[in-house]
Amino acid sequence: MSRFNNGKEREMPELNTSSLPDLIFTILFFFMIVTTMREVTLKVKFTVPSGTELEKLEKKSAVSFIYVGPPTDQLRQAMGSGTRIQLNDKFAEPREVMDFIAQERSTMVDQTAQTVSIKADEKTQMGIITDIKQVLRKSWALKINYSATKRN
Repeated sequence: MSRFNNGKEREMPELNTSSLPDLIFTILFFFMIVTTMREVTLKVKFTVPSGTELEKLEKKSAVSFIYVGPPTDQLRQAMGSGTRIQLNDKFAEPREVMDFIAQERSTMVDQTAQTVSIKADEKTQMGIITDIKQVLRKSWALKINYSATKRN
């Protein structure tokens, strides 16, 4: 058998790109859901203490963080080298914690599940932590968590 050729070369069919936008939007949607952005710019540096009896937080959406430690190297000249309390993106005094807790509580769906997590430097004096705890007690934030790393 012979093959009939009209002298024309066969053209390659074009690539079908009609499903390409769907694929791109699916990938974009996936990354939007999976990616979490850092909510707070840390202005204090801290090395969390280590411990043996640790538990993971279940509901991280109901957690308010209080950072305690010396200011970062960039802010040390302006703020000094003493221990500072950071609430969200600003420095605060212990008496301001009550307003912070009330503001955080008002934005939560389940206000009874609110947990306050204190991320303090391991060399922080206990007096500052006690001051924070006293203000938390007055504002009825009774679920307190101390952040730590697992001891080897």
